[in-house]
Parts: sequence; C-alpha cells; structure tokens
Amino acid sequence: MKITDFVYSALISLVASCRSMTPMAAIAAARITGRDTSGRLLLLDRPLFKYGALAMGVGELFGDKMKSAPDRTVFLGLSARVASAGIAGAALAPSGKEKAGAAIAVSAAVPLAYVTLAARKKAIAEIGQTRSGLIEDTLIVAMGAAVVFLATRPNRL
Repeated sequence: MKITDFVYSALISLVASCRSMTPMAAIAAARITGRDTSGRLLLLDRPLFKYGALAMGVGELFGDKMKSAPDRTVFLGLSARVASAGIAGAALAPSGKEKAGAAIAVSAAVPLAYVTLAARKKAIAEIGQTRSGLIEDTLIVAMGAAVVFLATRPNRL
C-alpha cells in the first residue's frame, strides 16, 4: 500500500471542508451516470440515498448564501463534514482499503474546515457573502466533480 493510493480520498476532504454535502452528491451523480468507485459504497447504491445526496448537495449551495448560515466549524457542520468525508474517502480508496481512505479524508477535512473558513471570512470582508459564496461554490463543485470523475471508472455492465 502506497500513500499515493489515497490521493483522491485526501483531495475529497478539501471539498468536504468547504461544502459538507458536495462529496456525497458528486459520488451519487457519478453512480447515477454509471460510474463505479473502487471502494465499496453500498449506501449510495440505494435510490433514496443517491437522490437524497444530490438534493442535499443542491440545498446546501443555496443555504450557504443566507446571512443566518452558521460557520462550517460549528458542531453540526463538523459532524456533517466528518460523515461526508468518511463516506467519500472510503468510496474513493482502493478496494479493501476503505477504512484507511475514510480515516485519511476525515483527518484532513476537519482541520481544513478551519483553514477554508478563515479564507472565506476574508473573502466575505472583501467582496461580500453572496459573491464569495458563489465563487467558492464554483471552485468546490468543480473540484468535487473532477476528483470523483478521475477516481471513478465507467461501469462495464
């Protein structure tokens, strides 16, 4: 086992640090379009969870722009990041190494949440909440899509 085997698990943690639902939404979208992950992901193979993850991902993008949106480092925000990073990190890890992929993703997502929050607060002060949120959304959704696309393969049914 090489540390480079977990590059996608580590990269998805950056996505989770900014948007807690985006990693699972990206993996759900990949599954819907017929792509497979190397790690086993039974939960998102069920339609309720697959489409629910997509809906939560979209909902989070809208909710983040609200003035009343809490910081990503509050307890529930960190809890969501831990769950999402763990699930996505496991799914993007090599087969049989799901626990290690989850651990890597979780251990990176939590501290990165503080780093990305500081960057977002600076951006809010300079360009405002809505504009900074839209820019962050664009970057994070694109990164999530790219990581998941590169880490998955077409289903060969």
